[in-house]
Amino acid sequence: MLKLYGGAMSRASIVQWYLEELEVPYEFVKLDLQAGEQRKPEFLAINPIGKVPAIVDGDLQLWESGAILLYLAQKYGKVALSLEENAQVAQWVLFSNATLATGIFTEASREKETPRLLTPLNEIFGRQPYLLGDEFTVADVAVGSILSYVSFMLKLDLSPYPAVLNYIKKISERPAFQKTIGARG
Repeated sequence: MLKLYGGAMSRASIVQWYLEELEVPYEFVKLDLQAGEQRKPEFLAINPIGKVPAIVDGDLQLWESGAILLYLAQKYGKVALSLEENAQVAQWVLFSNATLATGIFTEASREKETPRLLTPLNEIFGRQPYLLGDEFTVADVAVGSILSYVSFMLKLDLSPYPAVLNYIKKISERPAFQKTIGARG
């Protein structure tokens, strides 16, 4: 059975959300991050960087939430995607972790980056329900998780972005979201 390693307040909940969406059985191994369990030799054998989340799926040991999401989508996703569709999914997953999270959660850049990042997202969600069109994908897990964190961790005023607010509301009502990220908020 797939094992997901994470902490109480960690990005492991993003991976957990997607595992619930996919209905993949998994064991959640909760590490006490305050006590430094992620720096013990047993976990460093899985992720030498000593960060969560990480998964063990058979012989595969994988860390970094974006890489894990992409792997799960390819292995367990219910729809086979073309090379081009996979590239678009990867684009959004990488955008989520590298650009969106950094731009909004870094206080020094937040004021400048928030409108630059959320305006085009607002336009996309004004035209279509999800990032890639009518279907919910792993791209929505990646971007949607960051957007939901913005709304309940930073308490930013997102009223200038009504389509983004509607998107956050829609994804946060998903049962798998409620069971994972929503249970923390």
